[in-house]
Amino acid sequence: MTALSSDPAGVLILDKPGGITSHDAVYKIRRLYGTKKVGHTGTLDPMASGVLVMLVGRATKAAEYMAADRKRYEARMLLGVTTDTLDTEGEVTGECGEIPGADAVLAAADGFVGSYGQVPPMYSAIKKDGVKMVDLARKGISVDLPPRDITVFSIAAARISDREYSLSVECSAGTYVRSLCRDIGEKLGCGAAMSALRRTASGPFDISRAVTPGELEDMTMEERLSLLLPVESLFSELRQVVLPDFFASLAANGQPVYQYKIRAEIPAGTRVRLCDKNGFFALGQSDGETIKAIKMFRI
Repeated sequence: MTALSSDPAGVLILDKPGGITSHDAVYKIRRLYGTKKVGHTGTLDPMASGVLVMLVGRATKAAEYMAADRKRYEARMLLGVTTDTLDTEGEVTGECGEIPGADAVLAAADGFVGSYGQVPPMYSAIKKDGVKMVDLARKGISVDLPPRDITVFSIAAARISDREYSLSVECSAGTYVRSLCRDIGEKLGCGAAMSALRRTASGPFDISRAVTPGELEDMTMEERLSLLLPVESLFSELRQVVLPDFFASLAANGQPVYQYKIRAEIPAGTRVRLCDKNGFFALGQSDGETIKAIKMFRI
């Protein structure tokens, strides 16, 4: 097996402040860690704050495998108004003075628990024919976006005022809380826009482990490096397969490892953490008969 690189590598749980883009956050982390290899696992709107899982160094190779994580959000929803961006920072497109009572609002929110086809916002990073929807929206171009299957695992609404409610939401990746607020408003007949958003968890990473850019600025490089979680933490829910030296060498060189030779029985399509005596080195996948490394993380 090859030696580990000395370049910064790992997972940083950032508490992104409102008012900056996710790309702004990437630039900050690049500068603070002295590396161009920085990415993230899920965009946060500029107005939103909270958990942004940053990938540093070779951890960036995991980005394509991280889209299925559940998310948790704390949001606010303003009733009686609709906007082009589906949040209160956008241009108002409609207003309604007849606001339903709290019982109706809570019931409407509860009705969205489960799976449904959600239409994403035009003001989003979704691409069509290589062009971001937000770029088209800023030019006044509207495109009919098809609904996407999402799941709301739980939602708890609470009254703040006659027009504003808090929402605690746990949902699948790909869910837009702005669209959820719009949909609740449409169900109530008065319209609604998101007025605040904070992501409190993304997959296994929650806000209690997050650090702000300001806190990072005040740290030494040694302190910053100590905050990086191992790349393996991205796959903590996957089964670990520890390979003896010979089979670890085969896997590291792209060769399949027959399961019967390592006394494993892992169903086809199952992903696993491949480890050797030095720990995690690759993400693997079973075809029912063999296990093969599909992404290497040790260089």
